[in-house]
Amino acid sequence: MKNFGLLLLGIILGALAMYFYCCNDVSTTESGPPTVVAPKGIIKAKQAMVLDRAYDIKHRIINDSLYRKSTDGGDNRSSWWAIEDIQNFINHAENQAGELGYTMDGLRIYLGAYPKVDGQEGLTTMFIVPTGKSNKSNGSMFPMLQGGSGDIQGADGLNIGHQGFPPGANYPQ
Repeated sequence: MKNFGLLLLGIILGALAMYFYCCNDVSTTESGPPTVVAPKGIIKAKQAMVLDRAYDIKHRIINDSLYRKSTDGGDNRSSWWAIEDIQNFINHAENQAGELGYTMDGLRIYLGAYPKVDGQEGLTTMFIVPTGKSNKSNGSMFPMLQGGSGDIQGADGLNIGHQGFPPGANYPQ
């Protein structure tokens, strides 16, 4: 009976310890707002302007080329998506990645162009695709040396961002 009492006491103490260890809501014990960590790659607005201006020559070549004449203000230089659309796309892409056997770990933005319609060249667009790693093992002894994530094959992308005003406007708009 003495051993049974100690066993029961051990179970109760263990359950209490696990409750406080696993189920303690950290957000209720912290004071103040959560810490915001800036992601890698953050640039200042001044650097964004430098990058945008450095693209001017390429944009001019595209707009001035014989096959790219446009009467509606030139080719696009930017795309805009609502935060809600981006969040919904991330949720959709993570779900689809799981269905396709991947673990999504990022997004890649591509430059593209709409096809020629009625002899009029299509304008530049930007679209976003999810990237990730296959959930299947590929047998490497050094998985961290395999490089960055690739595009998730067969996954949907996000397009139909809104162009700048006018389409060829520089940063900031």
